[in-house]
Amino acid sequence: MGTPPDEDGSADLQYVLAAARSIGQHMTGEKIVVDKSTVPVGTADKVREEIRKALAARSASIAFHVVSNPEFLKEGAAVEDFQRPDRIVVGADHPRAVEVMRAIYAPFQRNHDKLMVMDVRSAELTKYAANAMLATRISFMNELANLAESLGADIEQVRRGIGSDSRIGYGFLYAGCGYGGSCFPKDVKALIRTADEVGSSLRVLTAVEDANEQQKTVLVSKVTRALGHNLKGRRFAIWGLAFKPNTDDMREAPSLVLIEALLQMGATVSAYDPVAMQEAQRVLGDTITYAAGPMQALEGADALVIVTEWKEFRSPDFEAMAALLKTKRVFDGRNLYPPEMPAAAGLIYEAIGRKTT
Repeated sequence: MGTPPDEDGSADLQYVLAAARSIGQHMTGEKIVVDKSTVPVGTADKVREEIRKALAARSASIAFHVVSNPEFLKEGAAVEDFQRPDRIVVGADHPRAVEVMRAIYAPFQRNHDKLMVMDVRSAELTKYAANAMLATRISFMNELANLAESLGADIEQVRRGIGSDSRIGYGFLYAGCGYGGSCFPKDVKALIRTADEVGSSLRVLTAVEDANEQQKTVLVSKVTRALGHNLKGRRFAIWGLAFKPNTDDMREAPSLVLIEALLQMGATVSAYDPVAMQEAQRVLGDTITYAAGPMQALEGADALVIVTEWKEFRSPDFEAMAALLKTKRVFDGRNLYPPEMPAAAGLIYEAIGRKTT
C-alpha cells in the first residue's frame, strides 16, 4: 500500500488503514496480516486496532496476528533483491506468526538462515534506520566533496582512501548532485517527524536532509559561475532525468531542480534519458526538448550537464562532444570520467569535488 508523505512530512497511512478495515470486514478465519509497506513505528498497532474494530462491528471473534516484514528492495533491482535477499526482517509477537513467515521464506534462504526475528516496533524502525543511514552516507560524501573542491583535493581519491577501511566500506560513498526517488527523501522526513512526535530530536538526520536539498543546486551554481546568471539564448544539454539509473522514477530527482533553475534564467534545455523520457514528458510537458539520443541532445548546445550515471554515458566520444558544444563545457554531476580524458579532447570539465580541467 502507498504511504505518501503528508504535508507535515509524516507518512500518510490512510491506504494502509483502509486495507486493514477491509480485512476485518471480510476475514472468515484465523489470519496473519503482514505489513510490507514502509510504515512508521506503531503502524502495526493501528492496523491491529482497525481490524479489531471491524470485527467488533460484525460481532465476530476471529484470531489474527499482525506482522511487520519491511522490504529492502532497490529500484531497478527489486526482483533480484527479493529472490536473493541479504536479510529478511520479521517483527512478530506470536510463535505461530513466526512459524508461518519462516515457511513462506524458506525457498529464498536455502544456503543459510537470513531471517531475523524481532519485536514488531523494532522491525518497523529497522527499515527507516537503514534508509536514513544510506542517505547520511550520501550527504556526508557530498559535503566532503564540496570541501575537497575548496581545498584543491580530489574526492575520488578520498573515497578510495576511506572506503578501504573495512569498518566503512565503499557502498554509498559516491559524491554527486544529491539523492532523490521515492524512498530516501520520504523516509528521512517521516523518521524526523516520528522523532518530533515523541519529543526527540534527530539533529544528524535534519542536517542530512538540509545538505541534500542544498546539494541539488550544486550544478546550478557551477553553471552560473562559469556562464553567468543571465542565460537567455543559452542552450543546455542534459544527460539523465531519472533520480538514478535503471528506473524511470523522477520523484525528487535533482534533474528537476536543475531544469527549473535553467529555465528561470532564460535558458532552453534539450534532455535525454534512456528510460525516463515518457515520465519526463508527463512531469515537464513541453517546457524542454526531448532528444533521440545523447549526442543528439548536444546539437546546438552551449554546454552539457550530466545528472544520472547511466552506463550509456560512461564511454562517450569526447572529440565529437567537443565539436558539438559551443563553450566546450561539461558539468558532471556524477563524476563519470577521469578528468584528464575529457580534457584531452579540449573539453572544460567540472565534476563534484574534483579539480576543474
